[in-house]
Amino acid sequence: MSQTVVIVGAGGQLGMELVHRAPAAAQCIALARSDLDISDNGAVVRRLAEIAPALVVNAAAFTGVDAAESEQRMAHAVNAAGAAHLAQACRDLDARLIHVSTDFVFDGQASRPYPPTAPTAPLGEYGRSKLAGEQAVQQVLPRALVLRTGWVYSRFGGNFVKTMLRLMAEREQLAVVDDQVGTPTWASGLARAIWAAAAHPQLEGILHWSDAGVCSWYDFAVAICEEAVELGLLARPVRIRPIPASDYPTPARRPHYSVLDKTASWRELGLEGVHWRVQLRHMLKEYREMGDE
Repeated sequence: MSQTVVIVGAGGQLGMELVHRAPAAAQCIALARSDLDISDNGAVVRRLAEIAPALVVNAAAFTGVDAAESEQRMAHAVNAAGAAHLAQACRDLDARLIHVSTDFVFDGQASRPYPPTAPTAPLGEYGRSKLAGEQAVQQVLPRALVLRTGWVYSRFGGNFVKTMLRLMAEREQLAVVDDQVGTPTWASGLARAIWAAAAHPQLEGILHWSDAGVCSWYDFAVAICEEAVELGLLARPVRIRPIPASDYPTPARRPHYSVLDKTASWRELGLEGVHWRVQLRHMLKEYREMGDE
């Protein structure tokens, strides 16, 4: 059935993938930050009232993990207040909301994948602002769906994969953290999961989504190098040296373990998990053929 779907944050890597992967039945309206600043409640109310969508997907976020430590007001204005503004507008319009959140709501002290019901304990302002957004959405609009993810990359926008490709082309060796463990998420696969969720209007609460498998940032970098050489994106391999996070200090603390349990999502969405390395290969092939667009 055809329905009007608003993609908020359409200028980001996930937003662009959502627009790119939109099903033919969806009347997709893409709103980048220049089109709608979700920290402005009046603008949210007016714009969504004009469109009267059946579904809003919130892919907008202040994603600068380190910057959030010094720009707390901005992070919370977008990630917390902005999410609340969207939830309130959706409630008033009787529209559905799918809100994208993060693995950074956890403290990384676990040793097994985090289920959606796991206690939250963010380490930094980015995680705290995203958790506040989740809580606001659920309080205002209990039937909303919160979808947590992490380590997102795409051929669009800036991300770890594209940064590694650039550095590997410039340098003969790199040092990458090996004691932070999670799961990469190709934004195209995440977009597919979101569109699957859109087709299941009964879904609400919290679900998790990333690709299958586990790795460290070091493992991820090694795989990027190997796959890029194989595909001709790099002329030669570079040496990648594993280092502890203590050797690469950052303003924000990051969880040492942020693997998400996706079993409920795979069941509810009727999708199978695809291993992160397979997805990485797909993304790099797409990047070689199409670039950033």
